[in-house]
Amino acid sequence: MVTEKQVMDALREVLDPELGLNIVDLGLIYGVDIAENQVNVEMTLTTPGCPLHSTMAQGAEMAVRRLPEVESAKVQVVWDPPWTPERMSEEARQYLGWR
Repeated sequence: MVTEKQVMDALREVLDPELGLNIVDLGLIYGVDIAENQVNVEMTLTTPGCPLHSTMAQGAEMAVRRLPEVESAKVQVVWDPPWTPERMSEEARQYLGWR
């Protein structure tokens, strides 16, 4: 059975094209639910008006589907709670010069 760590590692391959950072370190992943080999991911974006809304969600879904044990994957973009920079990892903050 696929693990949450495997899913999160796969999601680290998905980059925000504007910032060049992965969506996990940006704090865009709000939750991962695994039931047998079906994975549901809740994610957000930095702003509701992001023009890459569908592209980033599709990239996340494709990354999870590539895991060998995953039979299906669904990514839902949510806006509550709103994203804030405090959700970013320390590495992402350092990369952006926000210490």
